[in-house]
Amino acid sequence: MKLPGAAIRAVIFDCDGVLVDSERITIRLLRDDLARYGFDLPLDQIMAIFVGGTIKGGAVEVIRRGAALPEDWTELFYAKMFAALAAEVEAVPGVTDLLARLHQAGIARAVGSNGPPAKMEITLTRTGLRDWLSPHIYSAQELENPKPAPDIYLHAARCLDASPENCVVVEDSVSGARAARAAGMRCIGYADAGQGAFLAPHCDAVVHDMQAVARLLGV
Repeated sequence: MKLPGAAIRAVIFDCDGVLVDSERITIRLLRDDLARYGFDLPLDQIMAIFVGGTIKGGAVEVIRRGAALPEDWTELFYAKMFAALAAEVEAVPGVTDLLARLHQAGIARAVGSNGPPAKMEITLTRTGLRDWLSPHIYSAQELENPKPAPDIYLHAARCLDASPENCVVVEDSVSGARAARAAGMRCIGYADAGQGAFLAPHCDAVVHDMQAVARLLGV
């Protein structure tokens, strides 16, 4: 069943965990790296701190909890993460077909991520998704406020010349879903990692595969 509401003119995707299967790689690296500094937590707790936010923001939180991170930890970790993503990251199953269907339907596409531009350049290029989305690839790190502020989604909509009511966001984090809601946009929660119950209060629908996203978008 297609999402109710105004005509869909544009779809704005979060990047990590929605377009590219990067979060499993990143969370594993975070767990192992933080353990070196005495901050040894299971993966689900590392996810709760970092998913939907920024590496810098997560670092602030783990320092608050007692981790003794060096001042340049964020920069050091980004270097490790970029290398791992360049070697390993893959597209989320079904997303290439979804982007092709949106293109055929004449629906505009964009990326709105809390991640840095350099990270998206690596992941979207390696997975072959960049050509489906360029030039509308936007990072909240180039704006004033990251998600859950709506800035990144409102910026993407302006660049696409689309009104918020004609945009749909696809998100896998509560922070991102809250940003979509704050922007006045409908939101599809993509819950392939068991986070559906957390997403549901903030989304118009929650699904577990890209085929279901396509049905909700009517393509």
